[in-house]
Amino acid sequence: MTAVLGCVIHGQGDLRVEELPVPAPGPGQALVAVRYGGVCGSDLHYWRHGGVGDFRLREPMLLGHEVVGTVVAYGAGASGPVPGTAVAVHPATPCDACPECVEGRRNVCRDTRYLGSAARRPHVQGGFAARVVVPADQLRPLPEGLGLRRAALAEPLSVALHAVRRAGEVAGRRVLVTGAGPIGCLVVAAARAAGAAHVTVSDLLPAALEYARTAGADTLVRADDPRDTGWPDEVDVAVEASGAAAGLETCLRLVRRGGVVVQLGMLPPGPSPFAGNLVVSREIDLRGAFRFDTEFDGALRLLAAEPAFDGLVSAVVPVKEAESAFALAADRSRSCKVLLDFGPPRPPVPAFPEAGSGPF
Repeated sequence: MTAVLGCVIHGQGDLRVEELPVPAPGPGQALVAVRYGGVCGSDLHYWRHGGVGDFRLREPMLLGHEVVGTVVAYGAGASGPVPGTAVAVHPATPCDACPECVEGRRNVCRDTRYLGSAARRPHVQGGFAARVVVPADQLRPLPEGLGLRRAALAEPLSVALHAVRRAGEVAGRRVLVTGAGPIGCLVVAAARAAGAAHVTVSDLLPAALEYARTAGADTLVRADDPRDTGWPDEVDVAVEASGAAAGLETCLRLVRRGGVVVQLGMLPPGPSPFAGNLVVSREIDLRGAFRFDTEFDGALRLLAAEPAFDGLVSAVVPVKEAESAFALAADRSRSCKVLLDFGPPRPPVPAFPEAGSGPF
């Protein structure tokens, strides 16, 4: 094999499926045969807008950071799961030297490298290719019973687990989640796993709310209908997962005095108005949640234990049809989590024909 297919973004609206050379693992690296890659909201932002927030595309970039596959080989000095092992790839490489890393908050490392990110220049190339090279210590073997398809949810589930962790004690609490996209649905699952007593989810789209039901939501409400009888009088914890200022407003107005609001969704660039006086008069704790760190391992264990996560994968699309996969992922009335399929690993080609295997 000399070339593989990969999804490269060249600019706003310019997504190309290209033949790329097979990379060779260097010192400390592993070569992985990618099977599935989940299309994330940030991938959609690069495709539709040419950037995510302040991070703009300056050069072609291989997209993707939600990838799973099998180990192919290692470079010099690298070791890990034996070749052929099914693995998920942790997408972050923190510096382990900055003040945040030293304090144990590696998810907000000021010098991290993250697969498929334009935050640095040169950009950090992503994982949407049939063969990718990653640091060997970012490989995580899949727990017994967890297949690659469901394991592709590990990265976004880690984001959700971190958001719930940021909320503090959730067991026995009433939780509100605004936004029933893939991350919002996984926040529902994470809150249930943490022992939440009742989880209410709001969204504009009925189809999205049905995915939230699959994730374990107790009550579904229409975000554009204040008369919906499902709205709670108040909640103990609210997680804003829509990335909309209106969602944050809802969280601040419905959380109890002394409650916690976690802002998980990325709000539009620039100033965002919000009900700041409520933060003061009700002593609401408003906390941000960004990416994750060790939650990745917990996400894999949770996925292995709960087959219901399969219901959140709404489509698996061959990589050759990447643009249609992105269009489907962008339409929340038709999808939850969309996966790109890079195909099963090809068997190794022997250096010489085996006896009896050819016409001679």
